[in-house]
Amino acid sequence: MTEPLFTIPLWADLTAVGLGGVQGALFASGFRGERRLDLLGVAIIGVMIGMGGGLIRDLLLDVELATMQSDWYLITAISAALVGMLLSGLFRRLNGVIVALDAVVVGMFGAFGTSKALGLGLPPVPAMFIGVCAAVGGGVLRDMLMGLPVAIMHVGSLYAVAAAAGCGVLAVLHALGVPLVAAAIVCIAVTTIIRLLAVVFDISLPEQRALHRRKVAMETATIRTVK
Repeated sequence: MTEPLFTIPLWADLTAVGLGGVQGALFASGFRGERRLDLLGVAIIGVMIGMGGGLIRDLLLDVELATMQSDWYLITAISAALVGMLLSGLFRRLNGVIVALDAVVVGMFGAFGTSKALGLGLPPVPAMFIGVCAAVGGGVLRDMLMGLPVAIMHVGSLYAVAAAAGCGVLAVLHALGVPLVAAAIVCIAVTTIIRLLAVVFDISLPEQRALHRRKVAMETATIRTVK
């Protein structure tokens, strides 16, 4: 059933955009030598992370780009990025807080993307896909822009997996009749918890080479050896 009246609150969307802008600044501050960025570079990275997920979400849904319908999106993303750059030393001393905010941002973009897709009448699985794309989209655009390996494609903490779990919970709750707003809050909580557990306990998906070695070991274990 479609829910055409569902809209993402502007304050919530801007909160996610602002936190994404700060993340962009912290990411940019880590570059040294020829790769270091100036104010413009930091602002661009902030916009990519802060607004990229929302842009990808709306393009996939073929709807009006929400981030282009208000001045506040660009203003928030750029301002947050510049503030993050100026206070990068302070933020880095609060590393635990930044990791937590990072997890919350992933959850927020995933929840907003899935909720908007479900509100437009998409089936649960495509809606989850939209949510995951929105959750990791800003980071993908950032890595492509900087010519870096796309982080979610490599061994590391569970970004996309955490987002998929949260979006899946949201879709299930919505199918059970839970209001989208309540389901979205649960989605954010689930994504945040899984992401933080992955960081704290250094959990990641099995590495491709490890799977290959395991397969070879299983195959060779059936071969008889002559003693």
